[in-house]
Amino acid sequence: MPRRRLSERQTARIQRIQERRRSKVEARAALAASDDDTARDGLVVVRHGANLIVEDRQGRDHHCVSRQHIGHPVCGDRVVWQPCGPKAGVITALHPRDTLLSRPDASGAEKPLAANIDLLIIVVAPQPAPTGFLIDQYLVAAERIGVSALILCNKMDLLVDDAARTAFLDAFQHYAAIGYPLLPLSLKQDPSLAPLRQRFAGHAGILVGQSGVGKSSLIKALLPDLEVRVGALSGATGLGRHTTSAATSYRLASGGRLIDSPGVRSFRLGALERAQLEQGFPEFRPFIGQCRFSNCRHDQEPDCAIRAASTAGSIAPIRLRAFHQLAKTVTRDSSGTH
Repeated sequence: MPRRRLSERQTARIQRIQERRRSKVEARAALAASDDDTARDGLVVVRHGANLIVEDRQGRDHHCVSRQHIGHPVCGDRVVWQPCGPKAGVITALHPRDTLLSRPDASGAEKPLAANIDLLIIVVAPQPAPTGFLIDQYLVAAERIGVSALILCNKMDLLVDDAARTAFLDAFQHYAAIGYPLLPLSLKQDPSLAPLRQRFAGHAGILVGQSGVGKSSLIKALLPDLEVRVGALSGATGLGRHTTSAATSYRLASGGRLIDSPGVRSFRLGALERAQLEQGFPEFRPFIGQCRFSNCRHDQEPDCAIRAASTAGSIAPIRLRAFHQLAKTVTRDSSGTH
């Protein structure tokens, strides 16, 4: 039986089908590639869904996907990746993380935000005035993940005289006594932000704090070409303005890196056991385990070493009150419930 002649339309359709099949095979081959000659180190500077931007050692950006079995890369992760096309690649392995910052999602599960940070900068200002025990919450988070923290007193130009300036800084001296440095700053008085740039030198850090204290202005001053960088990253991912809603790591001229993300800047503590919360207060540590009762809440119990230390001046009373306030909201018992 003679073979049926195919029309030009049918031939073109078959060719398109074959091309799609070849493309799928080539994509699978790229994901399965294991040529060690092409493996290289990189840094995840953006993650938005399945889209990742990896910065290579030369500072060039590559749009990558990740193998499913290696875990969940986030902004700041050091990775091994392989090219599979022009400015495209596959993440094949994660390097061990030094630190991981996360926050609870709507269901209470921990959501990773950024990896390998080593500096947490807590921004406060005369207006809006610091509220509640937010600073203490951030400091507990810093202690929990093992990163340095400092308190940046922003908008100091709003304080009209030396007396007001001294009074504002005195309100934070109990943090300085524990070992958390204070950094007074004003963008109007020092647009270069030289002291803050020095703090970032050689570090990967983030800015946190309540709304209105000037975090966005500080970020724009640290990154005067921010719009250009956002545009370049948006083009690399093909995500357009959506890139701005993802945690992003920016290289600073000081040699450090700034991680910016709405999620990072507004994170809160997740649920902790009481012993974990105690460890988040470094001035408590010399006295932990010295109370009469092993389950002491450091409230009304007799022979409480923590309260005795506070009475003696070794622990600031305001910090003990902050501990009790946080204990009401973030502690859980051994069964995992509040």
